[in-house]
Amino acid sequence: MASTLLLGVAAVNTGNNLLFLIVSAMLGFMAVSGILGWLNIRGLSVSVRFPDELYAGTPTQVLIRIENKKKLLPSFLVTATVSGNPTSFILLDPGKPQTGSLLLAFPERGLQSVATAVISSPFPVNFFVRFTRAGVDGRCTVFPAPRAWSGPFAAGKPGSGQASSSTAKGYDGDLAKISDYRGGESLKLIHWRLSAKHEVFKVKEMTATADEPVLLELDLIPGNSLDQRLSACAYLVNRLIKGGRPVGLKLGERVLAPAASRLHRLALLGELAVYGKD
Repeated sequence: MASTLLLGVAAVNTGNNLLFLIVSAMLGFMAVSGILGWLNIRGLSVSVRFPDELYAGTPTQVLIRIENKKKLLPSFLVTATVSGNPTSFILLDPGKPQTGSLLLAFPERGLQSVATAVISSPFPVNFFVRFTRAGVDGRCTVFPAPRAWSGPFAAGKPGSGQASSSTAKGYDGDLAKISDYRGGESLKLIHWRLSAKHEVFKVKEMTATADEPVLLELDLIPGNSLDQRLSACAYLVNRLIKGGRPVGLKLGERVLAPAASRLHRLALLGELAVYGKD
């Protein structure tokens, strides 16, 4: 742009027709590229699809679907930016949606939404990068960030906010101790690294996982704030249900019955996400 202005000033001062022709050609080229660039980013729609598990402060892959709704003209070199995170598309043909992905993180738990996406493109010659905004109706539930709980796991009551586990020997619980091989243990329990350092085989003794339901009571879970208790509770919900334990939840006077399915786990996390947000 600056060079074009300088050439224009020089053409006026010198009266050189060749300079006038050069300036006219450059201005015409800029006008045509501006129109093409404007058309390139028009008629594009953007939608966002969130995964069913989103945790506060954790970057998660989100799918971006973009569609060129123009009847004839394709769009080139398009970048869609959502919450400051971009994903790019080289060619968007009319009526042929494409899907990209980007990492997105929400700082807080609860119901969250994405209202707009910024569409940009340097097409056709990268003189300018043109921008426009597209509405995005993206809503999701962000779960509390799981926080590992250092409290006792082995000896708690199902109704006390602690997880209970059996002290009997088993194969899928926590590590209880290391002992000598007595001939009846499963080979998968042999601790090969320790066995190599001793004259006898060493085996791992595991606790059996109890299968009785657990009721987590939020008010009894330790934490300096509500969000810390929610994060610890989210950690327990994930750990216990993924281990096959039925888990229920008590939030104030409300009680959710124990179950062990994935849908139930997501439902419990959803309750923790919105708790106290009213």
